[in-house]
Amino acid sequence: MRYFTPDEANEELAAVRPLVERMVEQRQVHVDALTRQEELEGHIRGNGGGIPPAELAETAAEVERVARELAKTIDDIVAHGVEIKDLDEGLIDFPALRRGETVLLCWKLGEDEIRYWHTVEGGFAGRQELPLE
Repeated sequence: MRYFTPDEANEELAAVRPLVERMVEQRQVHVDALTRQEELEGHIRGNGGGIPPAELAETAAEVERVARELAKTIDDIVAHGVEIKDLDEGLIDFPALRRGETVLLCWKLGEDEIRYWHTVEGGFAGRQELPLE
């Protein structure tokens, strides 16, 4: 596991931020495609009338395509040593050390820089402002 100082995490954020933005967008597209697929399947179970088989196949293919793109983006983010906590909100953590204990430097899409940390058990609700002392 890679540990970051707050400065290192903020430097890494320059590369990670666009990936997180893409992840959040892809997640929304995936949710929308899944919703459309479920609606079509529900209609087909109900009476099936008026839904061309190709439409359901195209929707299923879209769900799979977007899922693959999302998985690739997630892999790209994780390759930076970052933990993803919320796909929809763009919440990520950078592992750090505080007095020999692993803690997490916390960042959420929309924030300018990493300004918070929390214990592993504390989660987002336990965020505290930096510095780590």
